[in-house]
Amino acid sequence: MGKQKVTLRVNGVSYEREIDPRMTLGDFLRHEIGLTGTHLGCEHGVCGACTVLINGLSGRSCLAFAVQEDGSEITTVEALAENGELNILQQCFQEHHALQCGYCTPGMLMTLTELLRDNPKPSEKLVRDTLGGNLCRCTGYAAIVDAALDAAQRLAAAREA
Repeated sequence: MGKQKVTLRVNGVSYEREIDPRMTLGDFLRHEIGLTGTHLGCEHGVCGACTVLINGLSGRSCLAFAVQEDGSEITTVEALAENGELNILQQCFQEHHALQCGYCTPGMLMTLTELLRDNPKPSEKLVRDTLGGNLCRCTGYAAIVDAALDAAQRLAAAREA
């Protein structure tokens, strides 16, 4: 099978490449355009480390072929910082010590980015349920949940200001 042309808009920049049709979106992000913030863990869609936003919805980049997403808007963890500064969710992760080894963090941040965008005042249960698809072996999730809830409060306060 020959190469296929794919055009993806990633973090606001358009990329066109000739790729093997079996290349995953995660491999495209990491190897074709050098965005290594998306981590590939299990490569079976179980761990959530590779979560990105595909047309605004969280998706596993290890399960999607890049050619399937031709023409799509992809948002990765690299897009979260604003003007070189951590965004509110990232700041809360740092302040609440919601990461240890950091391997799961990009997927957690992208999953929570969608949640907080769509649910400005999530309950603790909703945060925990949402994170059920993201595995972390270091933190025990308490600090991650605290960070998400703090970020929701700060984002709400910023919207009201």
